[in-house]
Amino acid sequence: MFEITDTHCHIDNEQFSTDRERILTHCRELGVNRIIVPAVCKSGWGELLAICNTNKGLYPALGLHPLFIDNHSHSDIDDLETYLSKNKVIAIGEIGLDYYIKNTDKESQIFYFEHQLSIADKLQLPVILHVRKSHDAVIQILRKFNIPGGIIHAFSGSKEQAYQYIKLGFKLGFGGVLTYIAATKIRKLAKELPLDSIVLETDAPDMTVFKYKGERNSPEYILESLEALATIRQQSIDEIASITTNNAKHVFGQLEQVI
Repeated sequence: MFEITDTHCHIDNEQFSTDRERILTHCRELGVNRIIVPAVCKSGWGELLAICNTNKGLYPALGLHPLFIDNHSHSDIDDLETYLSKNKVIAIGEIGLDYYIKNTDKESQIFYFEHQLSIADKLQLPVILHVRKSHDAVIQILRKFNIPGGIIHAFSGSKEQAYQYIKLGFKLGFGGVLTYIAATKIRKLAKELPLDSIVLETDAPDMTVFKYKGERNSPEYILESLEALATIRQQSIDEIASITTNNAKHVFGQLEQVI
């Protein structure tokens, strides 16, 4: 049986508070035995770490998400470094830039992004990046630092931008969008980019697959994306699962512990 890694899942979200254990048990049965859990705000770090510490195969990442600028304070940056020094954390994330929303505070986003990249550089931790309508700006900023790679979550940039990220040591995250036939751009990228640059993710409880459109997403549904990617690339499911999981291991280390 194949094994698969979900490189981006907010299993700590309150939407999973009533059935988290059932979902993780089902994931184990399906072969989804490693899940990366990125944070969004300092207020959630404690619970996220507790959930990961009490459930094998869950790997925490801590960071300050660009869409929650109003929830962050400058002191959170120092606190992040403190948390990282006291806890076993696999990456810094979810961090980045999001210029999709009009009149967003770009200056504040850049402030938090650059300071967190500085910590990642100092500690030599990979990063999990949220990038929307801001790929060129993110690439330019990344070049200022010596980051040991990471993942571009829910990649939606151009092929040229993809190769710039790859050159910087990043893998590209693909998920539920692959299951939508109308998502021609993303599906074309997933077909043409080198498979050793791709990792699978769900972003649960968001960005659900077509089969469960309008419902809560779940790490269980990563198999839908796995099957879609195998069909798009005309490769076997086992091969896609093996290579994308190895790609995740390349970013985050061996990910020895499983659920």
